[in-house]
Amino acid sequence: MKRWTSFGLVAAVVALGLGLAACGQSTTSAKPKQVLRLPATAQLDTIDLAKATGYGQTGNVFESFYRLGKNGKAVPGLADKVTESKDQKTWTFHIRKNAKWSNGDKITAHDFVYSWRRTLTPSTKSSYTNMFSGIKNGDQIIAGKMSPKKIGIHAKNKQTVVVQLEKPMAYFKILMAYPLFAPQNEKVINKYGKKYATKSKYMVYSGPFKIEDWKGTSNTWSFVKNDQYWDHKVVKLHKIHYQVVSNTQTGLSLYQNKKLDLAQLTNEQVKNYKNNAAFKEYPYSIMIHLKYNFKDTDSTKLAAIKNQNFRQAIGLSINRKQLTKKVLGDGSVTPTGFVTSGLANDPKTGTDFATQQAVKNTTTYNPKLAKQKWQKALKQLGTKEIKLNILAGNDDPMASTVTQYLKGKLEKMLPGLKLDIQNVPAQVAQQRSQSGDFDLYLSHWGADFNDPISFMQIPLSTNSLNYGKWSNKTYDKLIAKAQNQDAGTPEKRWQDMVKAAKLLNKEQSFTPLYQANYAYLQRPTVRGVIHNTAGTQWSYKYAYIK
Repeated sequence: MKRWTSFGLVAAVVALGLGLAACGQSTTSAKPKQVLRLPATAQLDTIDLAKATGYGQTGNVFESFYRLGKNGKAVPGLADKVTESKDQKTWTFHIRKNAKWSNGDKITAHDFVYSWRRTLTPSTKSSYTNMFSGIKNGDQIIAGKMSPKKIGIHAKNKQTVVVQLEKPMAYFKILMAYPLFAPQNEKVINKYGKKYATKSKYMVYSGPFKIEDWKGTSNTWSFVKNDQYWDHKVVKLHKIHYQVVSNTQTGLSLYQNKKLDLAQLTNEQVKNYKNNAAFKEYPYSIMIHLKYNFKDTDSTKLAAIKNQNFRQAIGLSINRKQLTKKVLGDGSVTPTGFVTSGLANDPKTGTDFATQQAVKNTTTYNPKLAKQKWQKALKQLGTKEIKLNILAGNDDPMASTVTQYLKGKLEKMLPGLKLDIQNVPAQVAQQRSQSGDFDLYLSHWGADFNDPISFMQIPLSTNSLNYGKWSNKTYDKLIAKAQNQDAGTPEKRWQDMVKAAKLLNKEQSFTPLYQANYAYLQRPTVRGVIHNTAGTQWSYKYAYIK
């Protein structure tokens, strides 16, 4: 999901996942208008799937070989037949004969080949090229050592796509449900040139819906039923209309005045509406965490950040139960490490990965040990005071709440620590984090698919999304082993990842704060919405108004 790195974008992406509003075709009084009206906390930044920084909602307008169904399971998408070779390294996809773009063009095997190559082309500036790791020649292309034309995909004929892998990938099927791997229409891209994807009319769509009335900086836009979609007969909604809502109180008022069908609640509002029949909680595989800048340009700050006792003191000073239950109060979960609970289970024992990654005295509240670690850090650094800034995107109302809590708690627990809160617009926070302009960063990561590697690949020293630039050779080797040597042996691969996760915990290279859970009021007449904790979180293909 994520893809996601700026805290301010969590609710933006979440609400974009939920936040569509609409006007529909006129119907009789006996049949309600099939129009869904939802809030968004920020404007859509792009509709070019090759350049997107998150795909929580785009599975509704773009579709790949598979799509996500209930419980995070991959269900048939644009491919109606799929075969896998015995060595698990060659996958063959047959594209449906009735698969069409929203403009009526046939979707062909070439559209997939072109899409992958375009996304991997450096000039496209995709944020998600790392997702192609494991596909034949993917790593070399990502590293800039090979042409994108060498990626392991080719068209056997107009309707048959063959994908070759470097090694078996346990999560490949679910990966192919991710919108990043959906087709792109070369003819349309050439036709519109620089205009492509700058407005909704300069785009074609392969999913159940198409976008209308998006002009690049729109505060309102709509998803409209795509009548060219191969399975359009099951799509009941005529339109889903987005409206940017600046704060939760406004959203709640619009909901109460029947101008929205869904409203996100703050922790205070949750207390008032928890027993309401319209109250809904939706969990996410999103880990809110602190990133440390291991390439900080201030040498004094850098010395502190690189000090393991300092980072461990931070981790041990945070009362996560207090944070989730009393400060947030929205059902958010206390973490055991960087990987969220409920994402994946041990292939041998069925145990949740989150249980196995736990390391004593890392994500637990331990004031006594925190103070001991703090004093050791100050002594090692030869100082009595450490001043750092903490960056966060302010588009999410929880950002201010969490940063204020951290400042108050940490400054009280660790005498001499001074935190300067810098809550800025989400886009600014994103830009600053990417350029390394921060000391501490209230960030988050959402799983793109139901496998621990979706989290574990982020801290790799070679990953462009590792904004804090933490680097550890042992960690890199463990993940490389899981992805290569042990890729075809599920139990060994799993243990490699558990060891790597424990290393992250011990080092506190990232400090997990809480696993996100969001509370809403959802109009009872809204039915059939599919929610998943990872990947394309919201699917409206089967949604309808009762």
